[in-house]
Amino acid sequence: MPHKAAPFDALDRKIVAALMENGRASFAEIGTAVGLSSTAVKRRVDRLRADDVITGFTATVRPAALGWLTEAYVEVYCDSAAPPRRLAEVVRNHPEITAAMTVTGGADALLHVRATDVEHFEEVLERIRTEPFIRKTISFMVLSHLLPDSPEAGARQPSPAHEPRGESLPTQRTGHNRP
Repeated sequence: MPHKAAPFDALDRKIVAALMENGRASFAEIGTAVGLSSTAVKRRVDRLRADDVITGFTATVRPAALGWLTEAYVEVYCDSAAPPRRLAEVVRNHPEITAAMTVTGGADALLHVRATDVEHFEEVLERIRTEPFIRKTISFMVLSHLLPDSPEAGARQPSPAHEPRGESLPTQRTGHNRP
């Protein structure tokens, strides 16, 4: 018999919202905020992870601190209907590609690329273009972030008023990594 996911209720929404606000909050702190014991919060978080609602925990890092000073979006156009899994194989081979998705419109895919400088970006672009099914690319260099507080801009999340006590979770943002 297939596993049936438990319903996602108002308390689950509050717990997820609390984790998105401060992924390092302890289960006790979250419990106080939502009206549950820390044990009940842990059980719910475990279930939300098992049900793939919470897909991972990660730190938000300022890209410039890692030397990634150049950022661009690249539209990828393929010769034929390249299957998304083939495009996924290609982008996994380039650590500079921080996000990739298939899109509607003229392009087949959109890539988010970070590099140390323009020369490094050009080298990444040339590596991408060596794939036999890629017909052309169009690049858009990022000049500035209009929403500087967004995780995509590498914004620092506000520090909690005090350090969490008890069991805590790492900072969570967009779930690229799975536990």
